[in-house]
Amino acid sequence: MHCEFMKILVMTFRLHAPWVCSLKEKRMVVKSLVAKLQNRFHVSAAETDEQDIHRIIVIGVAAIVPHNAMADSMMDEISRFVEDNTEAEILDEQRDIR
Repeated sequence: MHCEFMKILVMTFRLHAPWVCSLKEKRMVVKSLVAKLQNRFHVSAAETDEQDIHRIIVIGVAAIVPHNAMADSMMDEISRFVEDNTEAEILDEQRDIR
């Protein structure tokens, strides 16, 4: 019997938003991007680091996928989506499949 285990896709985006002048303004940017990611891809997404620095945004994304090929494809789509749906500059993007 062939048994394939599910995979966990994990991504972290580090963004720079130079126009943001307050934590309140940053929360609005984060909330918007997180909601768009959740609605479009049905993933878990949240701000995961640097909550007290108003111009740096770190967002983590996770999803369960059936195999590595789907994880790779989905990560490419998510990366393009983040780039297209925020004015913030992507400083770093990390990808992992577990």
